[in-house]
Amino acid sequence: MSHNTIALNQQRQPLDHLDSVWLFGYGSLIYKADFPYLQRKPACIYGWQRRFWQGSHDHRGTPEAPGRVLTLIEAAGERCAGVAYQVTPQIFAHLDHREKNGYLRFFTELHWQDEPGQTTGLVYLASADNEAYLGPDSDAAIAAHIAVSAGPSGPNSEYLLQLAASLRELGEHDEHVFAIERELLNLLA
Repeated sequence: MSHNTIALNQQRQPLDHLDSVWLFGYGSLIYKADFPYLQRKPACIYGWQRRFWQGSHDHRGTPEAPGRVLTLIEAAGERCAGVAYQVTPQIFAHLDHREKNGYLRFFTELHWQDEPGQTTGLVYLASADNEAYLGPDSDAAIAAHIAVSAGPSGPNSEYLLQLAASLRELGEHDEHVFAIERELLNLLA
C-alpha cells in the first residue's frame, strides 16, 4: 500500500451522511488539535498499544530520512489512553491530509475515561503493509533515530517529548513511550 492514503480513506469511509464523528487521538492528536472540534474528552481503546514503528516522511522526517512516529498494534488485554474529539465530517479533509503518510481510518469502540459510557469512533493507524512502516527496534535504537530526525513539523524529539508530557498530564503511564523518552534524554544529556 502506498504511504499516501488520502484517497483510500475517502473511498473506504465516506462520512458526509453523518452529523458528527468521534475521533480517537493517541499521538500528536493528544496535544496538537489543529482543527475545530465540538467536544474533547479523555478516552481509551482496548486491545491496542502504541509503538514508534511508523516512518514520518512528511512531518517529523523527510523522504530521504524519515522520522519515527506512533502507530497502534493489536495487543490483547492492553489499554491505550488518549483523547477523543467530536468533529464534523468536513474536518476529515484536513485530518486525512495530516495523517496521509500510511494511516488508514478504522472504527473502534471508545471508552470514556472520566465518565461511564462508550461510543464508536474513528482512529488512524498504520499497518505493517504500508510503504512508510519501519517496524520494531530496540528502545535505544528508536531513541537514536528520533534524536537525529527532523521534518517540516519540527524535530522528531519534540514529538516524543510533547507526547510523554501530555500522557503525564492525562495521568497515564505508557512504558514504551517513557522508555524511549529516557533513552532520548540520556542521548541529549
